[in-house]
Amino acid sequence: MNKGHSLQDPFLNALRKERIPVSIYLVNGIKLQGQVDSFDQFVVLLRNSVNQMVYKHAISTIVPARNVKIPYDDEMGEDENPSPTESS
Repeated sequence: MNKGHSLQDPFLNALRKERIPVSIYLVNGIKLQGQVDSFDQFVVLLRNSVNQMVYKHAISTIVPARNVKIPYDDEMGEDENPSPTESS
């Protein structure tokens, strides 16, 4: 997985797997609502009363209806969030 997708893919995958309702705001200000059905490098399939294919370049913000736990891979694990060291 390249660095550009190291956060995006796990976030979208968690939304998809947990079927979390989302609000997607487009760069033109339009708000779409539904659940992430699928996604790839270029698009997100949003499911509501109809399926919509939304191009990622048109998305400004994705807002989940509840908090999302994102599983981190080994590359992002301990090195980016080091624990404080104890002083003697």
